This record gives sequence, structure tokens and C-alpha cells, in this order.
Amino acid sequence: MGWCSCINLFPPSCQLSELKSTMYERQKKLFDSCQRASKVVAYRLKTPPYKLDALEPYMSQRTLELHWGGHHRQYLEYLNRALGKNDILYGCTIDELVKVTYNNGSPLPEFNNAAQFWNHDFFWESMQPGGGKMPELGVLQQIEKDFGSFNNFKEKFVETALTTFGSGWVWLVLKKEERRLEVVKTSNAVTPLVWDDIPIINLDMWEHAYYLDYKGDREEYVKAFMDHLVSWNAAMSRMGRAEAFVNLGEPKIPVA
Repeated sequence: MGWCSCINLFPPSCQLSELKSTMYERQKKLFDSCQRASKVVAYRLKTPPYKLDALEPYMSQRTLELHWGGHHRQYLEYLNRALGKNDILYGCTIDELVKVTYNNGSPLPEFNNAAQFWNHDFFWESMQPGGGKMPELGVLQQIEKDFGSFNNFKEKFVETALTTFGSGWVWLVLKKEERRLEVVKTSNAVTPLVWDDIPIINLDMWEHAYYLDYKGDREEYVKAFMDHLVSWNAAMSRMGRAEAFVNLGEPKIPVA
């Protein structure tokens, strides 16, 4: 994804010389892909790609207003506030900011808000009105290739979600090295971006994502996502982009 909007324009790609700062000297070369912008910039909240009542009855407008308009907005505000105090990270795309602040597993203070901001944008775009059912074309074929069947994948995704302890996320990712799809879970704000995996879809397993609509019934929430909400159109688009970086081997499976 990597989308962000800025108050002032800066170059679309942050390919710069190393930033050397005593505060971040332990980061070594992690900042070589980011640029300190010449003007103050800020990330902005991106509106979901549908009306806030469009996912009903499976996700209510009330939940979207609280989740997108409250929790997601708060992550963004905290992130911009932190960057306003120390703008050395300004100039990164949001993808780069997440990777840099993860700091190889020793996260910087900005990481949680940056990652949650990214995760939520990806989550809204992992759903669509009238979603669910089954993927088509190459996405289905790749799932069948890597999981044995779509039902196997679905069972794996649901099981992984329901065994996620505490707060976190469940993801379908494309593993670059293994050249295959896998279901993974992450804790708190962690995103597979930091492991250099390519996310395809995700599901928010923080309680604020489902307690209003499902009264704490995680299983009903997860099944509603898989059966009625997940956007296989978004997955197809993301797989198409991923194939530019990953050779999925034989048989050649077109995504579209």
C-alpha cells in the first residue's frame, strides 16, 4: 500500500544518504531509505473505500465510526504529534516509516502508531460490500496450490484468528523466499511488512473491531469476515503487484 497524503509535497521516493543522529545512531543504516523533508509534512486519514454503512449488517456504521473515526484517527494523531516533536523521520512513505521504526525487533517509540495506521488502512481495503464467498482466477488457484483447497485455507485462517492471544492481526501473506501463500498472525501492531512478507489480506483481532457488533463472539466475527466481508478483488490486485517481485513458479498461474 504505502499511501500517504501530505500537507506539503515532497519527492515520492525517499532515496537518500544516511541520516546520522545521536538519537538514532544505533539504527546504523536503517534510515538510508528515508529523507528529512525540507518542509513540515503530516500523514492524513484516508477514508475507507465505501460508505460507513456499506458493510452492514456484518459490520455496522456505529463500529466504523468508532473504529475508523476514533481508534484509527487516534493512531494517526499520535503519530503526527510524535513526528512533530522530532521530524527526523519525515519524508518516509508510511511503508518505509513502519520498517525503519521497527528497528529489527527493537521498536522505536513511533512504531506502534505508524504500524497501526498502516494496518488499518490495509484492513479497510481488505473488505468490500458484498464480499466473502470465494476468490476467482489465479488467486483461487494459488490458494489451492499452497493450501490444498480453499476450504483448507479458510479453516486455517479461522483457526489462526481464534487462537490469536490478546490483541493482534491475522494475515494472508505471500512469503518471498518460500514463494508461497501462508496464514500468519501478529501481536499488537506488528505487520508482516517488517519481515519483508507481502500482505494480501488482513483481519483486525483487536477487541474494538468486533465488540459492538458481536458482543465478544470472536468466532462469529471471523466467520462473518470470511463469508461476507473479505475483498477478493483487493486480494487479486495485491497478488498482481506481488507477482512483479516474486516468481511463483510452475504452473504459471495468472492472477487476472
